[in-house]
Amino acid sequence: MNHNCQYIGVHPENPQKRLLDQVVEILNNQGVIAYPTESGYALGCLFDNKKGAERIRAIRQLPDQHPLAIMCDSLSKLSEYAKVGNVQFRFLKNHLPGAYTFLLPASREVPKRLQAPKKKYIGLRVSPNKVANELLSLIDQPLLTASCILPGEDFPLTDAWAVQESIGHALDAILDGGYCGFEPTTIIDFSDDEPVLIRQGQGVFEQ
Repeated sequence: MNHNCQYIGVHPENPQKRLLDQVVEILNNQGVIAYPTESGYALGCLFDNKKGAERIRAIRQLPDQHPLAIMCDSLSKLSEYAKVGNVQFRFLKNHLPGAYTFLLPASREVPKRLQAPKKKYIGLRVSPNKVANELLSLIDQPLLTASCILPGEDFPLTDAWAVQESIGHALDAILDGGYCGFEPTTIIDFSDDEPVLIRQGQGVFEQ
């Protein structure tokens, strides 16, 4: 656990690449970060960082088997990690980037430990948040991610300084991209051909 958490502030609309590169370096060194999304701050580590995933679950006090979502920067990247049929692809193309978490059947790229127990699916996101997307465009794999919701709370933290105050000691870096809304993503189960609404959040869902 690294107690020298780096606090890196970037412009919310035009994040400076040299600052994002510092965050990339921390991620590449097996770091765990907090970063902004359209629905509050999130915790993230590189897709292949097993220890990082354990740390995220520990911060959130989630059980070992609790699946983490995968945050990608584009639909094409997303389809490397999920089985996306034509029906799904069209729907996703119309809704991403957006405030949605899609539950899709996991592809072979996804190790068993990251899939939901009993159901071989994963949650995938492509955030409309500019800072998150710019960061993701600089790394060659997606982020494993979970909303930055403190144990016992219902909503994620929306300010980077609040993240620093409450869990900075457990993180390697906090990427401050300004205030984030807290309304959660809309969760849609798309493991079959018909999308099924699991949780209504800020993303609009029409069949």
